[in-house]
Amino acid sequence: MYFQLRKVILWPRAGGEPRVVEFEPGMVNVISGASKTGKSAVIPIIDYCLGSEKCAIPVGVIRESCSWFGIVVETIEGQKLLARREPGNQQSTGDMVLLEASEIQVPKAIETKSTNVDYVKSVLNRLAGLSNLEFEPGTTDSFKSRPSFRDLMAFTFQPQNIVANPDVMFFKADTTEHREKLKTIFPYVLGAISPELLQARHELDRLSRLLRRKETELRARQASGATWQREGQAWIRQAIEYGLLSPESLVPEDWPTTLDTLRRILNSDTREAAQTLASMDTVMARLTDLRATETTLATQLNQSRHRLHELRRLDESSDAYGGGLRVQRDRLSLSTWIRDLASDQSNAIFELSDSGRERVDQLCEALGAIEVRLRSHPGIAETLGKETLRQREATQILLDDLNLVRKEIRTLEGKSNAAKEATARNEHIERFLGRLEEALRLYDAADQSSSLHSEIAELRSSIAHLTKLVAEHEIARKLTNALESIESIAGKLIPKLDGEWPEAPIKLIVADLTVKVIRGGRDDYLWEIGSGANWLAYHVAVTLALQWYFLREPNHPAPGLLMYDQPSQVYFPARRTAVDDSGALEPTWRNEDVVAVRKVFDLLDKVVGKAKGRLQVIVLDHADDEVWGQLPNVHLVEEWRGKALVPYEWVPVDGNSI
Repeated sequence: MYFQLRKVILWPRAGGEPRVVEFEPGMVNVISGASKTGKSAVIPIIDYCLGSEKCAIPVGVIRESCSWFGIVVETIEGQKLLARREPGNQQSTGDMVLLEASEIQVPKAIETKSTNVDYVKSVLNRLAGLSNLEFEPGTTDSFKSRPSFRDLMAFTFQPQNIVANPDVMFFKADTTEHREKLKTIFPYVLGAISPELLQARHELDRLSRLLRRKETELRARQASGATWQREGQAWIRQAIEYGLLSPESLVPEDWPTTLDTLRRILNSDTREAAQTLASMDTVMARLTDLRATETTLATQLNQSRHRLHELRRLDESSDAYGGGLRVQRDRLSLSTWIRDLASDQSNAIFELSDSGRERVDQLCEALGAIEVRLRSHPGIAETLGKETLRQREATQILLDDLNLVRKEIRTLEGKSNAAKEATARNEHIERFLGRLEEALRLYDAADQSSSLHSEIAELRSSIAHLTKLVAEHEIARKLTNALESIESIAGKLIPKLDGEWPEAPIKLIVADLTVKVIRGGRDDYLWEIGSGANWLAYHVAVTLALQWYFLREPNHPAPGLLMYDQPSQVYFPARRTAVDDSGALEPTWRNEDVVAVRKVFDLLDKVVGKAKGRLQVIVLDHADDEVWGQLPNVHLVEEWRGKALVPYEWVPVDGNSI
């Protein structure tokens, strides 16, 4: 992947012109400087702008002085500016700016975000041409998730804590999450697993799940077929019983013959199975008439019973009414006695006033009216009795008629069992044929066993083909060949460095993400070997060998970019004795140290030269041009002695140095 750094940009928090550090593509770019000038912040700034989960830019002056960090990268699509906001008290922020052009003009200030980190990651994934499929279909394990551009940073960055580390060979491989993911993507990066193979894995998973479903369906149909065979024979026996087949018919043992027989039954003439029905027409007609008469009589009987009930209630009300009148008469009879006493002139005791006499007369009149009603009440009671008697007689007649009709129905039904049996038999046959027709319809709709067999055969053939493509032994063979090629390249590079065993071959161990040095009858892991010079030599050789292997494939997803932070640290003397122009202590170099470190730069120079512009190397180091000078492919970016990554005018007067 053509992906090279052109600029690192810092925008000041207090306003003003941004700080821009420019790099040359296809060269070994060197930033040389004293301690505490910000060299070790360059890799975290680039990593942050490339979408890292956390901001590893050192806190202090750099974070406090800058509002945004950015980089300009050269790609096959032109230049791209990736800028990300300083996260403040957060671990990171998703606020980013993405600008694309053939040549980017760095903006003086960034006011607001234009995109987010997830979108930038998707752009980088697209540029790298990475597959969007997981390494294992359907996995929820983050270690087996799809390859991403972020994973490839393991082959790009060698920060100060990694570049000569005996325990960790690759960037961020000291954390479990990145370590396990790096093990997963290693075969992909080395070409043992291709995007086509990942697609084949997912297709194999899909077809395998489909095959299991089809096989389950076939087994269910086969089991259903056995059930159908038993049920079909039962259908045939029932058809013989109903007369739809002759009694001499044999029940077939095989399913195709059984199915043909069932279809023949379905097309048979039911009239031939019910020949005695016509002789029963007279009886059946009489029964129909009797049932209609029974219904009419039952209705009339219910009406008559209702009238009797109403007459009974009316009679009870009449008795109550007569009793009430008699009580009133008895109570008012006193009024006539009082009037008779008052009319007697000799009885001075009961002498009434005019108003009293008027009231007594009124009571006597009321008593007379009640006497009249009592004399008429016996006539009403007699009328009700007559109507009740007449209604009872009519009800009895209806009841007798209904009993006679029901008796005749029972008689006819008792004498026409054959008619009943014929009717029931005909109904049963019709229901039987209806159920048989529906069963055959469902069977025809579900019977696709022949096509299911062909589908299963095709699936098994496709799965067998895909299984060969994704065979683990084939992946292991390709991975072994790739590792042997990288080990061969590294074996040619190690003698050009200051290693202790320049001729000893190495093995790159993916399972442990480290190397073994093969010396005679023993294999030693990197952490078992002493000397920082050895550790540095193997780090440089392996990372260069990997990049050279990647360059063999024109469209390899790994960016053609390598960054080393202070590879000369293993040669520093124990104490600093010199002071540079800015007052910072500088190491005193011995001749052998210069020679050893120059070997590193000389090797970088040769590899970059052979890459013909496709590989860019950036070195951040204390070493000056005494070490790397006069090399044709080495370019001095800046020398940070008396200056730093963050301009001194950005730093408050009481601020700390970088």
